Amino acid sequence: MKVLATILLTALLTQTAAAQQAIHVEQRGSGQALIFLPGFTNPGSIWNETTRNLQGDYQQHLVSYAGFNGLAPIGTPWYSRLKTELIAYVTDHALEEIVVIGHSMGGTLAIDLAAALPDRISGMILVDSLPAMAEIMMPGVPVSALRYDSPYNRQMLNMSDEAFEQMATAMSGNMTADQASVPMLAEWIVQADRETYVYGYTDLLKLDLRETLAEVGAETLILGAGFPDADTVLTNFQSQYANLANKDILLAEDSRHFIMLDQPEWLYQQINAFLDGL
Repeated sequence: MKVLATILLTALLTQTAAAQQAIHVEQRGSGQALIFLPGFTNPGSIWNETTRNLQGDYQQHLVSYAGFNGLAPIGTPWYSRLKTELIAYVTDHALEEIVVIGHSMGGTLAIDLAAALPDRISGMILVDSLPAMAEIMMPGVPVSALRYDSPYNRQMLNMSDEAFEQMATAMSGNMTADQASVPMLAEWIVQADRETYVYGYTDLLKLDLRETLAEVGAETLILGAGFPDADTVLTNFQSQYANLANKDILLAEDSRHFIMLDQPEWLYQQINAFLDGL
């Protein structure tokens, strides 16, 4: 009986996990479809001010991810589920001539989406996003060395709530020059499902989409944060996006990772100019 009960419980948990959504989408307006993809731990609402400053009529699809912002977690693998459901969302809703606007890991998802659905994605705006994040953050570390069960991940999972909150605040303070926004960014990290935060980040570090870029034909605007050294940032972006054919790279001066917080007017100007020129 115990064996049968265990089998039934496992099946139930599997079905429940499968039923949970990896992405949650808020749809607004009408017109050309724009898909807004936030960064890691951020909700789709990070794009609210950007959408208010759009010049023109657009059907906006603001995506949030499972495990963040109070949304139920889905377990592992995490990133691949996001990608699969995002592709399904586009095809199920018969979206075409889409422009995908992604910040940080949202830009990574945008690249995967554009490669998977080249006939549906007409443009991308990638906001401080890299196709191979680990190359910059952990140079020389092979992907094979990145595992869910690692000393670092176990340390993160076992970290006290107080220590985790301190880490979240310190990280957030480094990602924006707008100190008034630091508590909001830190709270999004603190609210995250801890396993999604730890294992999802491992998923991201394993990604290297530099070869995938060769499959992307969509016109692309890459917006980078110029802090702390614009020359180094530009060199990194040019190197990482070498395989992407149709691209322009612009840097926001005096901006850290969250350009929408540090240089919002500049960001709105670039987005509207790109959309107007398509």
